[in-house]
Amino acid sequence: MVSAAAVGTVFWSEFTGTALLLLLGTGVVANVLLAGTKGRDGGWLLINFGWGLAVFAGVYASAASGAHLNPAVTLGLWIAGEDFADGVPPSAGAFAVYVSAQLLGAVVGALLTFVAYKKHFDAEQDPAGKLAVFATGPAIRSPGWNAATEGLGTFVLVYVVLLLGRTPSGLGPLAVALLVVGIGASLGGPTGYAINPARDLGPRVLHALLPLRGKAPSDWDYAWVPVVGPLLGGAVAGVLYHLA
Repeated sequence: MVSAAAVGTVFWSEFTGTALLLLLGTGVVANVLLAGTKGRDGGWLLINFGWGLAVFAGVYASAASGAHLNPAVTLGLWIAGEDFADGVPPSAGAFAVYVSAQLLGAVVGALLTFVAYKKHFDAEQDPAGKLAVFATGPAIRSPGWNAATEGLGTFVLVYVVLLLGRTPSGLGPLAVALLVVGIGASLGGPTGYAINPARDLGPRVLHALLPLRGKAPSDWDYAWVPVVGPLLGGAVAGVLYHLA
């Protein structure tokens, strides 16, 4: 049984870390895509490194909860039979606390990016570019294959994160950050690599609610892909780690 105090610590830790992750992650996308920014047209590798450094910050901020930042990581740990954090054994209740904090943190982080880039959202004429700040989308739309790509990228993330738990060191956050950069550079091209259901779903909901000028629909037909694909990838990683 996890105490109420521990639940509060876990929730705040995951919320804060995920909010920072999304602020810096969606922030780098906004900087590259939106009109009139200093980073306009900075390119794919800038986005990759921006997301990696966003993970670096988020992991440090959420150390108290084990720095999941991602429902697929939480699911993978649960299936692998690993504690979510010190004194927090895996359970349905704990999983719900983690995921709710991650989703809410993702919404708040993306909202802060909107605040930071409000005038650039107003100046941007491309509705697809505005959506891309908040949510991922495929280069070639093929939902089954897109889900497979998301699942594969998330499998790499979760499996390596689980292995890092067997070899703890102070370099853990940096290692995960570089891993995210590598996944983006190698596997991110087909889908924009959400590899995290909260990262895509929370900001997509926010995009649907925000009063953006000339915005496009939020592409809900595709929205299941960056949720289901990563969860399946995380689950497979947990199973294989458990069997190893």
